[in-house]
Amino acid sequence: MNNSSIVTLNDASFESEVLQFNATPILVDFWAEWCGPCKAISPILDKLSEKYRGKIKIGKLNVDENPKTPAKYGVRGIPTLILFKDGKAVETKVGALLESQLESFLEKHLTNPGTST
Repeated sequence: MNNSSIVTLNDASFESEVLQFNATPILVDFWAEWCGPCKAISPILDKLSEKYRGKIKIGKLNVDENPKTPAKYGVRGIPTLILFKDGKAVETKVGALLESQLESFLEKHLTNPGTST
């Protein structure tokens, strides 16, 4: 969570930081302090935020502190990762993913920018 290239999101900032952000896709990690799998993927997201800097923005939203946004997007389990493009949710992954799985997920959306799945 201390990586400066990852944006900390909340219910109030979600619209301006995610829905109105069109420069690059943004991956939002819905997480909580008590969630072991969330803690497991955190260093992977930190690493990928550096690797994909300028190509994909990564944000984190604590579901316990910000219940409105997860409810709006149907987040029931965490970690949930939702990729947004041009203000729209285009793909969701639930559960802790391996670094290689996360990279494949991100690469797919970089190589096919107009494709939503």
